[in-house]
Amino acid sequence: MSTPGSAREFFEGLEERIDPARAAGKRVSYRFDVRGDGSWRLELADGKASVTESDAEADCVIETTEDVLLRIVSGEQSPALAYMTGKIKVAGQTDLALGLRDLLT
Repeated sequence: MSTPGSAREFFEGLEERIDPARAAGKRVSYRFDVRGDGSWRLELADGKASVTESDAEADCVIETTEDVLLRIVSGEQSPALAYMTGKIKVAGQTDLALGLRDLLT
């Protein structure tokens, strides 16, 4: 799968990148606030993923810039290092952010 060129492109293809087996039994929501680009909400309901452009409440809220998001997605940036250096802010159930990478295929 090619690396997305924008935050919008990443979120438009995110549903297909969630591994249903790894998402099975999970009922959680994430909101990604990409500064200057918008907010997207990922909802997992027992193996099914849905992504909508929304700033609705979520169990875990992740805030970053488009540049940092795309660097993480491409593997150029460590999510943990980005968090520790303040490039990513996480609110709500922060432990959910740790398991997010495991959900992606």
